[in-house]
Amino acid sequence: MDFVGKRKIWYVISVLFIITGILFLGVRGLNLGIDFRGGSLIEFGFEEIITLDEFREVLAQVDLDEEGTVVQPSEQEEIFGILLRTRALTPEESESLTIALRDEFGAVEQLRAETVWPTIGEELTWRAILALVVASLFIIIYLSFRFEPKYAVAALLATLHDALIVIGFFALVFREINTPFVAGLLTIIGYSINDSIVIFDRIRENKKFKRYKNYHELINASIIANLPRSINTSLTTLLCVTAIFLFGGVTIKTFMLTLLVGFIAGTYSSIFIASPFLVTIEEKIPFLRGKEV
Repeated sequence: MDFVGKRKIWYVISVLFIITGILFLGVRGLNLGIDFRGGSLIEFGFEEIITLDEFREVLAQVDLDEEGTVVQPSEQEEIFGILLRTRALTPEESESLTIALRDEFGAVEQLRAETVWPTIGEELTWRAILALVVASLFIIIYLSFRFEPKYAVAALLATLHDALIVIGFFALVFREINTPFVAGLLTIIGYSINDSIVIFDRIRENKKFKRYKNYHELINASIIANLPRSINTSLTTLLCVTAIFLFGGVTIKTFMLTLLVGFIAGTYSSIFIASPFLVTIEEKIPFLRGKEV
């Protein structure tokens, strides 16, 4: 298979996915959780099934049915639950709501309650962005030192590709973005870089044999030689992540979904984006060519 020769096809596929994600980002943005925008997240458990309208009637009784308040069924399996997302509530307001629900529906259990004030949410947002920027800078420095700047550029492009794919996917499905999502994104960056480095090492090793006609053939042969390792590693990882996503607890589903989408994107980018882009650099970006190790 000529992976490098068909690189324009892989580029177009990736660009289409990224543009789709950007369009959804522009239309409705990201569903930021309370970790970033501030507010209260409270989950209630009920002995009997109630409607969301009945729940909102109780919210109105305690003056909490405000604009921006989101009420939805929770993902609890053992009992019926309702998830409330609203402005940051004081302990007194939270307690009065619980009492009102118990008066209306009998036994009501508060399964969890989280409150983040808006200033803390803004701080977490900037820290998340800073973490991603610092991670990218360290990647550039490490790969430039271990290989050459062009390898760092190719790996960073693949990493940016993976991050945009994951963010676009979350915009598409409008799933909540929280701190586990950021943790998952940083994990994906490490995974994607590691996968690319393995292929880069094979390229450097194969170059020593000087048995390839040109750079195009060298890169393609290195990708093919490393293909079984990439596929086997990715499949075993994806099986584990999928199992945890399907059967794990509610609190880790966002993290697992981030890993699931990111690992698929990372495997694709290391084979179809990062390595073929080295040939693009050789042909189109002369100042990045450098001297082969």
